[in-house]
Amino acid sequence: MVFRTAGTGMLVVETIFRIRREARDGKPIKAIARDLRLSRNTVRKALRAREAEFTYQQRKDRPRPQTGPFRERLEQLLVQNEELPRRDRLRLTRIHDLLQREGFTGSYDAVRRYAARWSRERRVDAGDMSKVFIPLLFRPGEAYQFDWSHEDVEIAGKPMRVKVAHMRLCWSRAPFVRAYPRESQEMVFDAHSRGFAFFGGVPTRGIYDNMKTAVTTVFTGKERVFNRRFLIMTDHYGVEPVACSPAAGWEKGQVENQVQTSRERLFKPRLRFASIEELNAWLEAECRRWAERNMHPDLDETTVAQALEMEQAMLQPLPAPFDGFFESEHVASSTCLVSFDRNRYSVMARAARQVVQVRSYADRIVIRCGGIVVAEHARVFGRSQTVLDPWHYLPVLARKPGALRNGAPFQDWELPPALAQLRRRLGKGDDADRRFVRVLAAVPDDGIEAVESAVREALAASTVNDEVILNILSRRREPQPAGSIDVVVDLHLRHPPVADCARYDSLRGLDAAA
Repeated sequence: MVFRTAGTGMLVVETIFRIRREARDGKPIKAIARDLRLSRNTVRKALRAREAEFTYQQRKDRPRPQTGPFRERLEQLLVQNEELPRRDRLRLTRIHDLLQREGFTGSYDAVRRYAARWSRERRVDAGDMSKVFIPLLFRPGEAYQFDWSHEDVEIAGKPMRVKVAHMRLCWSRAPFVRAYPRESQEMVFDAHSRGFAFFGGVPTRGIYDNMKTAVTTVFTGKERVFNRRFLIMTDHYGVEPVACSPAAGWEKGQVENQVQTSRERLFKPRLRFASIEELNAWLEAECRRWAERNMHPDLDETTVAQALEMEQAMLQPLPAPFDGFFESEHVASSTCLVSFDRNRYSVMARAARQVVQVRSYADRIVIRCGGIVVAEHARVFGRSQTVLDPWHYLPVLARKPGALRNGAPFQDWELPPALAQLRRRLGKGDDADRRFVRVLAAVPDDGIEAVESAVREALAASTVNDEVILNILSRRREPQPAGSIDVVVDLHLRHPPVADCARYDSLRGLDAAA
């Protein structure tokens, strides 16, 4: 038993039996047509026809639109266009223009209708089930969801697009929102540390999308290869990371909804703050305020804040904050500078021309060389900024005191009060700079507090002299006796005298021999 269908070719009896069998099992016509790559009308005819009369007569004279002679060329253009990135795709008016250049005389509407029919036939018909979801249920302390959003704010009078980390406890619906200049891995670590501290504990599972800072490779289904540092972070907190299916935002629908509502509720109209720190303090206060004022959707007469308080008993205890840094290797220049994230940071002179490890945190930079910290700076975000610590250059300055006047690290140097006063009292000139550098050179050995104390003592005695200050430091380094000295007991001769008069006889013998 065989019949023909337009566009599908020969339909064999096995296919007919399969259509009827799947229909008896309750499978929808749409699903049967999709799986067998048939039109729904063909499936309906197979179901309605009696077994002895199941035939199909194709029309001999099938009318074709004007696109007929150009059908293959049009389909070729449509296929090529669909494979292009969305921003590079051609409009149908452009495709119609290309066909006209090749001799097509039909109208634009003919191309538009054909393209619409072609798209419907090509598209996988998922049916209405693609827009139907299953409600999710979470236990207290079981899971949280994490996501990022980009928001526009004004910081210190300048417009800025910040990256906002969103966390949400799935049972209590408690939100946490924090803004960052970057969406990098160290920001992810900092957001988790602060988010868990805000919630008062740690859930056992975290639900993420496939962000690059967490997921290295995406396989079919739920299998993922997570980033090594990200796994170390989740292991530190005792969290099982779970990544959603690509383009399946409903799998973390709570935080997706939080992103949209937070944009309307928190970031409109545009926020204006003096710094990101002030912005984050305000956002945290708003999260607490929202939790106190809004009712839980599933718990009667219970606010989100009250639900959070109940859930805290089911959360894992909060461990010590994770050391959330991102490490990269760099080479310090001969000017003791390390370039990182389009900015430069100074290091101790001992690290010049050496390979160093830069550990970037959300708010600071720590630079190590040979396992020893050679610099720590507050992190700056921007371009072509140079962060200098004058004390890093002190060993070089001791050998080149002339650099004190024009050296970039020493411009606008905020010295301790006593050292600033000493520099003013010494005056200007090469000799004054040399004397002041001699005092500064004692800081690595004696410490800034001891040097400043010695300077204050010298200034109190109206003495402005580097030799006097260094002498004071030297005297303070020598151990002082515990009490008064007993000459008989405490003072001992290295060679005590011997009461022996015979020694004089030996001298007389020497004189006689002479």
